Amino acid sequence: MPDLRTDRYRVAQWATGTIGTHALRAIIEHPHLELSAVHVFGADKIGADAGDLCGLGPTGITATDSIEAVLDSAPDCVLYMPATPDTAQLCRLLSAGINVVSTCGQFHHPASVEPALRTSVSEACARGNATLYATGSSPGFITEAFPLALTSVQRRLDLLAIDEYADLSQRDSPELLFDVMGFGGPAGPFDERRAAHLQASFGPSLRLVADAIGLPLDSVQTEGRWGLAAHDTTIRAGQLAAGTVAAQQITVSGLRSGRRLLRFQATWYCCTDLTEDWDLRPTGWHLTVDGDAPLDIDVRMPIPLDRMAAISPGYTANRAVNAVPFVCAAAPGIRSTLDLPQVVAAMGT
Repeated sequence: MPDLRTDRYRVAQWATGTIGTHALRAIIEHPHLELSAVHVFGADKIGADAGDLCGLGPTGITATDSIEAVLDSAPDCVLYMPATPDTAQLCRLLSAGINVVSTCGQFHHPASVEPALRTSVSEACARGNATLYATGSSPGFITEAFPLALTSVQRRLDLLAIDEYADLSQRDSPELLFDVMGFGGPAGPFDERRAAHLQASFGPSLRLVADAIGLPLDSVQTEGRWGLAAHDTTIRAGQLAAGTVAAQQITVSGLRSGRRLLRFQATWYCCTDLTEDWDLRPTGWHLTVDGDAPLDIDVRMPIPLDRMAAISPGYTANRAVNAVPFVCAAAPGIRSTLDLPQVVAAMGT
């Protein structure tokens, strides 16, 4: 166990997108972390002071796109947050003895990692005596840490359901909403690629929880559906025509003995005036536990919708930052939430 009152760690930030920028700021302001390096991908960021990249004052550490510079900075841990992980780079960090906390979803349940990737990463961890841990808010906190706490008061579990809601009406991101997520498009068959992406992201967490309580899943299944705008609607990102996609719901189910034991369901919407009646709740999470100690819990984000895009990445970034001491103290290898103590935030000096 780390001593959160005295231990200090050198940390490098890898990638400065929306979540990475939040993490970078948290490292700089953290009382027990010291920024060693910051790796960036945009050519316009190379050479910039790390503080300037996240709205803080100068740090004296300039951004680089060189993995050698990161290695030379001798970090204890790298917060690895690219949009897509690079296996060769990841293995090089681990082989050099650098622990890694990542928000990439492939590693939440080590047994589910694609075999060739698991072998490569595990061998790199062994060579460097290093640890890799993946976490975040969703998947991560809401699909692992929170459910494990809820099951701790159960002796029989019939169903644990996690519902995620996101009101995107004030999100000023036309490319994300229209081009990537498919809002405003025609009502055709549901995009199976999106369903597969969520299964790959959330299926490992469901398997992790099921394994933890001794009820391993037989399979994970995913289905999705569109919700259509009842009328022409104006949102922050643009226009939604009547009859086009205004909401989407993807359900990832963990099955055991022919029935659903665990479920994660994401409901994202740009308006509430749909052609069908959906149970659309405010942005946040709703968890229900059907068992011998039933529970019904709302977890809401009290943030104005026009500030959600700026604030919400902190839910993911902060958990990764807070995990650093525990990952540095963990045994080498690909580790999961089950392998670490409860992640506790070190906020005081």
